[in-house]
Amino acid sequence: MHTPPPTDHLIRDELALLASLVPLDGAALIELGCGAADLARRLVAAHPGASVLGLEVDERQMAKNLAQPEGTWAGIRFAQAGAQAIPAPDASFDGALMLKSLHHVPLEWLDQALAEVHRVLKPGGWLYVSEPVFDGLANEVIKLFNDEGVVRREAYQALMRALARGPEQGWEMVTERFFEMPTRYRDFADFAARMIDVTYAERRLDGAIREEVRARFERLGRRGEDGYQHFTRAMRINLLRRLP
Repeated sequence: MHTPPPTDHLIRDELALLASLVPLDGAALIELGCGAADLARRLVAAHPGASVLGLEVDERQMAKNLAQPEGTWAGIRFAQAGAQAIPAPDASFDGALMLKSLHHVPLEWLDQALAEVHRVLKPGGWLYVSEPVFDGLANEVIKLFNDEGVVRREAYQALMRALARGPEQGWEMVTERFFEMPTRYRDFADFAARMIDVTYAERRLDGAIREEVRARFERLGRRGEDGYQHFTRAMRINLLRRLP
């Protein structure tokens, strides 16, 4: 996995970054590991004619999505499935999104997942992969209870393998970029709800570990005038194109 170059490039809105790289108006898109589909919802609202199929494996998150009021998901539909077995015909989509989700694919399915994405993209279609880099102050807190160094490295290596396969899988790299993304939490309880006690990961932190996480959270975060604890997260994007 690359060590990111030093950067002070701050990206506050990843949708704006995405829109600067690929055409979104009228695009048929798929998001693998969509979670609460926040970016997808903003995307279809901002780009006329765009649609998104959101795939999610977490049953509880899927139930939350489907329980939203009618009209919440205009332009978005959902399917409960993993990236290694996409329920869509060949050449169905103009683009695919993996937002902090590639490293959650089980290691034994990474190559198959990227082959599946290739299959469902139209020739010339694009894959946008956004992944946290194993670096920075936020990572110093998170790795106490969720050390993702190995899975993030394996996810990146899977991308490199896909690119190296040439005609067999038919990808080309369009761009690779590093940036910092700001994030903030009201307090440690907010951080724990969003990062520790999540439905897709069954974590049982004993009291000592939780207190160590709390102490590091308070020490490394920057308390802003708004009262929130502020961090930045080191991020990398890889934009790939499916060759004809």
